[in-house]
Amino acid sequence: MSTRKRFSITVVPTFFCGALMSRQSTYGLRGDASARILLSPPATSLGFRSSLFIPQPRVLDPGFRSLKVLAASSHGYSYSNFYSLFEAELADVIPVVKTSIGGTRIIGRLCAGNKKGLLLPHTTTDQELQHLRNSLPDQVVVQRIDEKLSALGNCISCNDHVALTHPDLDKDTEELIADVLGVEVFRQTVAGNILVGSYCAFSNRGGLVHPHTSIEDLDELSTLLQVPLVAGTVNRGSEVIAAGMTVNDWTAFCGSDTTATELSVIESVFKLREAQPSSIVDEMRKSLIDSYV
Repeated sequence: MSTRKRFSITVVPTFFCGALMSRQSTYGLRGDASARILLSPPATSLGFRSSLFIPQPRVLDPGFRSLKVLAASSHGYSYSNFYSLFEAELADVIPVVKTSIGGTRIIGRLCAGNKKGLLLPHTTTDQELQHLRNSLPDQVVVQRIDEKLSALGNCISCNDHVALTHPDLDKDTEELIADVLGVEVFRQTVAGNILVGSYCAFSNRGGLVHPHTSIEDLDELSTLLQVPLVAGTVNRGSEVIAAGMTVNDWTAFCGSDTTATELSVIESVFKLREAQPSSIVDEMRKSLIDSYV
């Protein structure tokens, strides 16, 4: 894993996620608030193996291209499958929590959240639900929802203020998203794709969307989100943005195939050179550590 601190982007290895992109299957993130990382266990593990958060964009080792499939992050917490890699980058800033969802490690595709809440699919076990509630700060609402489109990470993209959702989500699910995450909810497509959680990634500072997004759609989405947006790719031309990167307000992790040009665009649109974790993160980290003592 790269350790060049002059970059706020980390490149990590990722896995193929085509089978996870079905509409029937199943973050915006900020670093100026409490943060925590959740990682998922390998397929052979029966217990909670790992979770993660992302403070600065980095590029990880070759072989990891579909990063967001196994990782996710938020203003107040984060979770992933590359435990040791993210722990090395983030352990000094935020706690790392180990978890799985529905007994699987593809947590980045199965859940969605921000600093206010975390939404989990109905496949989440009682043990996993309780583990996450115990691990995350009390102010983060952890809610399991009964939604047929259970790959919530593919169907929802959000920051701390706005959520874009799959057009076919249930009305009850839309209301839960608004209540739990404390956001305005808009049913949208991105460049004609209904899996908005897969084809865009945005924080409270900027966003990256599908490369075929028209200028008119960019303007519309930017107006809804109230952040600057740019059309681009990750992993050397991949259109599935969220499968290849995870980002918050002060850092990002990208798949290992991501080119220097792509990294430059990401660093620019998310304003990562300007961002630094705030004292809120330090305060939350202290409170979390105190709770374990």
